[in-house]
Amino acid sequence: MVQGPLLFLILLLGVGFIVLATAKFKLHPFFGLLLASFGVGIAAGLPLLEVVDAVNEGFGGLMSYIGIVIVAGTVIGKILEKSGAALRMAEVVLRVVGERRPQLAMSLIGAIVSIPVFCDSGYIILSSLKKSLAHRAKVPLASMSIALATGLYATHTLVPPTPGPIAAAGNIGASAYLGTIILIGLVVAIPVVAVGYIWAVKVAAAVKIEGEDDGMYNYSEVVREFGPMPSAAKAFTPILLPILLIGMGSVVSYLQYKGGFVDFLLFLGTPVVALLLGVFAAFPLMPKWNEETLTGWLGDGLKDAAIILLLTGAGGAFGSVIKATPVAGLIESMAGDGEVSGALILLLPFFVAAALKTAQGSSTAAMVITSALVAPMLAQAGIVSAVPLALVVMAIGAGAMTVSHVNDSYFWVVTQFSGMKVTDAYKAHTMATLVQGTTAILFTMLLWYVFV
Repeated sequence: MVQGPLLFLILLLGVGFIVLATAKFKLHPFFGLLLASFGVGIAAGLPLLEVVDAVNEGFGGLMSYIGIVIVAGTVIGKILEKSGAALRMAEVVLRVVGERRPQLAMSLIGAIVSIPVFCDSGYIILSSLKKSLAHRAKVPLASMSIALATGLYATHTLVPPTPGPIAAAGNIGASAYLGTIILIGLVVAIPVVAVGYIWAVKVAAAVKIEGEDDGMYNYSEVVREFGPMPSAAKAFTPILLPILLIGMGSVVSYLQYKGGFVDFLLFLGTPVVALLLGVFAAFPLMPKWNEETLTGWLGDGLKDAAIILLLTGAGGAFGSVIKATPVAGLIESMAGDGEVSGALILLLPFFVAAALKTAQGSSTAAMVITSALVAPMLAQAGIVSAVPLALVVMAIGAGAMTVSHVNDSYFWVVTQFSGMKVTDAYKAHTMATLVQGTTAILFTMLLWYVFV
């Protein structure tokens, strides 16, 4: 079996293959990850059947405790999207913040909506609202566009039940600590949303979008065109219920109470049960219970989840192969000798995720691959409890938002639905994501020094 520095070269070549295959040859990341899994295992000298076992165990093992969570979270997002609940939540935030601060309203709206809804979908859903508010408040459309884009982006990579953070948690063995990850994700998202808002007001406001005053929707027309929308309570419940249940389960587990009722609370607080209850709480948002909604809407959610499940499972397979090779032992020995510790533990996943995100465009893929790569070193480095593991997820998420440019589908959603030129989008959007990612890792490191 291959030993020494050559193992690191094999690992680097495996990651390089994934980036090249997905970025240049446009191979789907699922197949890129699977091919890299077999390639790294075989090149490292693992017995062929052992490589197969590692791939199967990694794929199936991760799905066994994170698969249903991803499906449920994606279905909740789809129901919120199709029922108008996302727009209703936007209305509520707008009333609370006030129309005199429209950019702040859009940042907060984006941050809330993107917790269950993919940022691409969230931006499309709220695009008409953003334009009408820009026209009504007489603020530059580019400023409103970036406020919304950065608000959506902040929670997309930091706060479960968005699939990226859930997948990263599963890969590093932190799926039992989703309550802690949600809490810390919300805390880290605050400064990240704030710098996005500041960038929107100070920098993006200087960008002029051609024809931005033409064909603007009136705010009331936007709401009227969508049709009947659910109440605010119904709109927020599918998001808040699972978050509260998972948080409650984390608190009860931390306090180590015993008893039958405590077991029931722990049952409700498990991510699978909490997210499934969130799905059922979303059912009243459906205008009718018929084939269109119970089959069509839910089916659309399952289709969206399928890609994430395959990608997450392939990432688990890649991580399992890495753990089976001597590469894992070398990384663990470095961690045990103190060569990788403290802030460096956070900087490593940040830079790896940032490199992958910049190279191939997908934040979720960057999080899956990075978490699989760094997982072997965490236990040996003593990172086994809730808060340190949650901060590692934050570091991975920070890297996965750095940066969004032309190979990222979200970049094109923002440019096309705002009307920005590509050169202006680089200045307004791409640079904003760089500032957000940098802010996220710096704040995460600060939390490390305070709490770890």
